[in-house]
Amino acid sequence: MREVMGTAPDKHSDARNAQTLMQGIFNLGYGTQAAEDLSWMEEALCAQTDPDIFYPEKGGSTAPATSVCASCSVRAECLEYAVTNDIRHGIWGGTSDNDRKRIARERKAAQGSRG
Repeated sequence: MREVMGTAPDKHSDARNAQTLMQGIFNLGYGTQAAEDLSWMEEALCAQTDPDIFYPEKGGSTAPATSVCASCSVRAECLEYAVTNDIRHGIWGGTSDNDRKRIARERKAAQGSRG
């Protein structure tokens, strides 16, 4: 489409577009801090992928999404974002909502045993 509009694609505009897309996807009203560093989103492979695969229908396959996540260099940051912000829908950092709930419970239990 850029070629049709007469603008050549460049690395910087692609990174900005990816970050804008990811912020739109990630900013779903989950109470994130405005100062939170979200620069990792520029590297997220999901920004270059159909977002529908990350929100499969109930009972649908998560394999396409987890396959993308498995190759993503910012998978850990994505997972941390989702767990920290209690995101309850979709595949984030290669995990389902149930996976993230388990991780949050384990973290809480570990903190309680130290306290």
